[in-house]
Amino acid sequence: MRQVIVYPGESGYFVAECPSLSGCISQGVSKEDALENIKEAIMAYTEALNVHDI
Repeated sequence: MRQVIVYPGESGYFVAECPSLSGCISQGVSKEDALENIKEAIMAYTEALNVHDI
């Protein structure tokens, strides 16, 4: 489980970011969309780390 921060961004979008994964940021038109998108981003980020043994 990772901490995720969601906050209003520009143009009415919501931004979601995972502070423990540098640069892992996503967005969505609603908070729920932003959370779903950051879940996918976290999965892709951690998979990339595992592939490259970082």
